[in-house]
Amino acid sequence: MIPLHTVGEIRAAEAPLLASLPAGTLMQRAAIGLATVCGGLLGRHYGRRVVVLVGTGNNGGDALFAGARLAGRGVRVTAVLLDPERAHPAGLAALRRAGGRVLAAGSPPAVRIVERADLVLDGMLGIGGRGGLRPDAAALAEAAAIGSGITVAVDVPSGIDADTGEVEGTAFAAMHTVTFGAVKPGLLVGEGRGHAGQVHLIDIGLTPHLAPASAFQLTDAAAAAALEPPSPLDDKYSQGVVGIVAGSAVYPGAGVLCTGAALRTRPGLVRYAGTAADGVRAAWPEAIVTEGRPGDAGRVQAWVVGPGIGTDDGARSVLAEVLATDLPVLVDADALTLLADDPAPVLDRTAPTVLTPHDREFARFGYEVGPDRVGAARRLAADLGAVVLLKGDATVVAGADGTAFVNATGTPWLATAGTGDVLAGIAGALLATGLPAARAAAVAAHVHGRTGQLAAEGGPLLAGDLVRQLPAAVSRVRGVPARRLEHSEP
Repeated sequence: MIPLHTVGEIRAAEAPLLASLPAGTLMQRAAIGLATVCGGLLGRHYGRRVVVLVGTGNNGGDALFAGARLAGRGVRVTAVLLDPERAHPAGLAALRRAGGRVLAAGSPPAVRIVERADLVLDGMLGIGGRGGLRPDAAALAEAAAIGSGITVAVDVPSGIDADTGEVEGTAFAAMHTVTFGAVKPGLLVGEGRGHAGQVHLIDIGLTPHLAPASAFQLTDAAAAAALEPPSPLDDKYSQGVVGIVAGSAVYPGAGVLCTGAALRTRPGLVRYAGTAADGVRAAWPEAIVTEGRPGDAGRVQAWVVGPGIGTDDGARSVLAEVLATDLPVLVDADALTLLADDPAPVLDRTAPTVLTPHDREFARFGYEVGPDRVGAARRLAADLGAVVLLKGDATVVAGADGTAFVNATGTPWLATAGTGDVLAGIAGALLATGLPAARAAAVAAHVHGRTGQLAAEGGPLLAGDLVRQLPAAVSRVRGVPARRLEHSEP
């Protein structure tokens, strides 16, 4: 897992290092890493044109020292200063000694030079920056965006809130962000995710001084630990039995998709109970189907309830029955609408509960998502004593204890009907294995996103494509090459 750290945590970790190291050491470490990444992106060095956008903070100093290193390798470096009187003096002197040019941001050729650069390095604002860019900085960011050069942000793109990803007005659109010491949440969530590009982490020695993280991003390796294949001693009951309450006789699709996803995620046992029994039975003969209430389905280790069940009194009764059990329960779709009207059944539970709202469903609970998606998910999770999986471009999972996960996988093609039903089935199957609820939800989001990426390789996807691609996606996450089945004639 990749730990995520806030600006406050990073500042606290920097303090003992700054006190114990010679002045400028951390900046030089950052500049060396930054120059190395930029050099790799440029390929050949001699004669390439790099423009460094320089603000008044330490990020401007990092950028100037990195520019000096690039200039020393034959790169034509021009620094554009937002405030010439307050630019980092040592960094500016180093750039000039290396042969770099210096311009003021308001000078006539500044924007034109940015548009024509091979690489634009954004050192205008640092991790402490708040609010939108000033007009002169915004003009430079816009020039970089329309130019043909590679755009690289120093630590965090200017105009991005490093903690939340919030953007007010114009922000620098980076293809790459070179961040120092620790990954900041704002690079991975909210609008910041769309401005950060590929994130490169440079170790400058902060790790031993960082407080334990409370937010994380899963890697394939971390997700794979929850996707172990069955052992020779396993049977269909030992890998987790999940119960599905989804769909209806009129609209069986949600039940079919949710049940199929649960089956494809774990090769154990799935029990279905609901009014879409005929459709589920026809689509998935591997499932044990009950045309009745959840209590008639048999023993399970976790429940999924909600996709496509409706919001009438019958659906409310079924939801209450499931929530009255002492088993982990995932609540999705229609069941979230019912629960928003009366959250008491969740507040009364002691067993784990996972809620999976998108933004509009989240608002029905009386909360606004706002620009801080991690904070919003944490608030609802704490107030309800549940795990909240807040769906979005970067899905956020938050536990009642404040632990959060920001998902890194997925594709915009997942914004289509039925994909949430598939996610619910994946998460339910993982809950039934005994994983902690927040971890199960985070792994489910990761696998769901990877499956979407795989399905979208051929273009637009349908939710059913996800179910079909799940085994291959799980193999990819686990790093296992998919086996090709060969047919041989006798």
